[in-house]
Amino acid sequence: MTDRPRPLSPHLQVYRWQIQMVTSILHRATGIALAVGTLLVVWGILALATSESAFETFKSCIGNPIGVILLVGWSWSLTFHLCNGIRHLVQDSGAGFQISQFVRSSWLAVIGSVVFLVVIWAYVLLVGGAA
Repeated sequence: MTDRPRPLSPHLQVYRWQIQMVTSILHRATGIALAVGTLLVVWGILALATSESAFETFKSCIGNPIGVILLVGWSWSLTFHLCNGIRHLVQDSGAGFQISQFVRSSWLAVIGSVVFLVVIWAYVLLVGGAA
């Protein structure tokens, strides 16, 4: 056998972060966040169906700053996962595989999710839903 140096596997330090890489990682992470965050939503629905005191307990827990951060994070996860899922659906049809289109659609998913998040929370705060 010859003693040749084997190629090293690429490390994270070798890769340059690209938007396609970030959206792929975020899609997986937001899927997990949605699964975990749905437990908060189910708790709220069950508390609402149970009694007024149970719902008051839920509101006091979710109304503190950490609870609001969790709700905003969950709603951003929902909007990003939706936008990126639509992007994947378009790509499943065979469109958008050129590099420029892929980069543009990745940025649209990120920017669109932030815009949807701002619109949703502006509506919630305007109608007093977060009170």
